Amino acid sequence: MSTPKDLRYSEEHEWVKVEDGKVRIGISHFAQSELGDIVFVELPQVGDEIKTDDPFGSVESVKTVSELYAPISGTVVEVNADLEDSPEFVNESPYEKAWMVVVEPADASEIEKLMTAEQYEEMIAE
Repeated sequence: MSTPKDLRYSEEHEWVKVEDGKVRIGISHFAQSELGDIVFVELPQVGDEIKTDDPFGSVESVKTVSELYAPISGTVVEVNADLEDSPEFVNESPYEKAWMVVVEPADASEIEKLMTAEQYEEMIAE
């Protein structure tokens, strides 16, 4: 699967998509493939504050539990409730169905500090 070019990426393998001043966050195809079959996703609540580089949830696979790290700071305004009943979406559709949260960013300039698709592909190739 190719890395979508319209997204930004963190070193912790989260992706960010800017939509109408808000930011949708999920994990990359590379991350889900490394984790294996996802069996549970724990996410924050609407209204929770998340802080750059701090854990905001977790993904549990048959192999391990991995924390989700916030690529930007902000307030959670939407949570993907579908993942509660269908955590396999993370494996099947990491960029469409399996977004984790939507955040109102505290500082939109943080997005520019994230990697482009090309930079992310170089990082995961190493």
